[in-house]
Amino acid sequence: MSDTISITTLRQAFEVGEDVGRLAPLHPGEFLREEFMVPLKLSAGAVAKALGLPRSRIERIVKEEIGISTDTALRLARYFGTSHQFWLNLQADFESETLLSEIGPELARIEPLPAVAA
Repeated sequence: MSDTISITTLRQAFEVGEDVGRLAPLHPGEFLREEFMVPLKLSAGAVAKALGLPRSRIERIVKEEIGISTDTALRLARYFGTSHQFWLNLQADFESETLLSEIGPELARIEPLPAVAA
């Protein structure tokens, strides 16, 4: 009996099967909470105060009730030493994934514009 595994077998092991569900889109509030606030032991009030924002805005973001605006992204970037685009990309990805699951069938009915020969 051989101990080698074919590349085909290895690839099949990593292919997503029909029974494997897709993960829900990552809300930027979850990321803020789990990757920044929890490890740094920061409360919503502390973050809000540092950012010059109402506590309720940070609370609603980390509860995933609202998204991150450009204003908030700029403030988070300054505070945590990231780029504002990082936070905006998280928000855009979340919105795109969420909306795609809602309007995917409608999008599939749209006929792409044929390529124009130059």
